[in-house]
Amino acid sequence: MTVTFALDGYETPIGRMLIAFDEDGAVRALDWEDYEARMHRLLRLHYARGSGEVALHPSALPQTVRDALDAYFAGDLDALGAIPVQTGGTEFQRAAWAGLRAIPAGHAWSYADLAALVGRPKAVRAVGAANGSNPVGVIVPCHRVIGADRTLTGYGGGIERKRWLLRHERAAFRDV
Repeated sequence: MTVTFALDGYETPIGRMLIAFDEDGAVRALDWEDYEARMHRLLRLHYARGSGEVALHPSALPQTVRDALDAYFAGDLDALGAIPVQTGGTEFQRAAWAGLRAIPAGHAWSYADLAALVGRPKAVRAVGAANGSNPVGVIVPCHRVIGADRTLTGYGGGIERKRWLLRHERAAFRDV
């Protein structure tokens, strides 16, 4: 079985995003153009059950998504919350991703903070793994998770982008 989504690009100050979305305009995947292979891998992982495939066809990004991204990059840091998102993944992953959306702009939480938020305070590593397989970066703000010592940890779109996003949001972190 083939699952089909639309795909469009979006220019940002830190590179071109690729955004996959469904017929209702809900974002299903977002990644940076230079990490396109990662986006395809996550789409297959979360949507292509068994031997299925994910097909992407070019289409214009819904105006509501474009407007919210424009507002975010122009400084309205709460604008991302208006973007509809629909994810696959396990129940735990979806809970962790919902937790990411609960982190306010301008804040950076540790993995332990996120684990506590989703009601699994001992599942810090599992939350980290879910964070790493987030298919909708930026909108589901995995960049807002940092180390317990307040330093930057990995980011699927590259640590420089994470640094830029956190600075854009005026979040406190240790930049070593």
